[in-house]
Amino acid sequence: MIRRTGSWVAALAVAVTLVAGCGSDSGDKTAAPAPVVPSTTASAPTTEPEPSDPAGPSTAPSETAKPGKTPTKPTKPAKDDKLRKGAKGAEVTALQQRLTELGYWNGKADGKFGGTTQQAVYALQKAAGLGRDGVVGGKTRKALESGVRPKAKSSDGNVVEIDKKKQLLMLVKDGEVQLVFNTSTGSGERYETKDGGTAIASTPKGKFTVSRQIDGWRDAPLGMLWRPKYFNGGIAVHGANSIPPYAASHGCARLSISAMNYLWSNDKMPIKTKVWVY
Repeated sequence: MIRRTGSWVAALAVAVTLVAGCGSDSGDKTAAPAPVVPSTTASAPTTEPEPSDPAGPSTAPSETAKPGKTPTKPTKPAKDDKLRKGAKGAEVTALQQRLTELGYWNGKADGKFGGTTQQAVYALQKAAGLGRDGVVGGKTRKALESGVRPKAKSSDGNVVEIDKKKQLLMLVKDGEVQLVFNTSTGSGERYETKDGGTAIASTPKGKFTVSRQIDGWRDAPLGMLWRPKYFNGGIAVHGANSIPPYAASHGCARLSISAMNYLWSNDKMPIKTKVWVY
């Protein structure tokens, strides 16, 4: 059961693919070193450039001085108190700890807002029905404070649940959500197949089991798959360089490289694990 503690706000105050594979499109910073990959496979994944932050508010021009009146002083730019990728310090550590308390997999709380933390923020925002920008502003802080968490549909045993509507992947034990990950499933768009035909990028709904896995890169026809765990023919849960906060794959359920390494290292999704897609 996920341990719930005091207010996240108080903590801050004290601290001041479809067939044979899926393609990749915003990279995720790896939280743990990738395993050694045979020389015949692709090199370790790279990360995407950090997104540029929007420009801050400009200084308002002063009014023209009039006889008998004191000129209006320029307005100072408002302080941006949002936490986003690239931030460091005690506030980020408190954020990471709170995400972990709520079950959003976030790796180790190291005080550095990198790709792994951004993925956890995406997942929280999806569960809360908020805009998915990966930035911790007022609404996301409220979701953290109130302890927003998704609910499971299964009630017995260990199940990997993939919620296509919310684009979340959850590890569930006896009906209780243990861990939550940002995922990206089939986009629903038409694409060209290897033989020149076309197909729809879809992640079919249903109840499946993990039937096979590959501990390393797989150079599939539709892209590179990191440590894939197949549960429905050529459709797998796998690591990728790109896990945007929306459906974008050819059919697989993408996770970050670091998240996929965590699943393998802790045997969280072994062969015969139940996978529910809805």
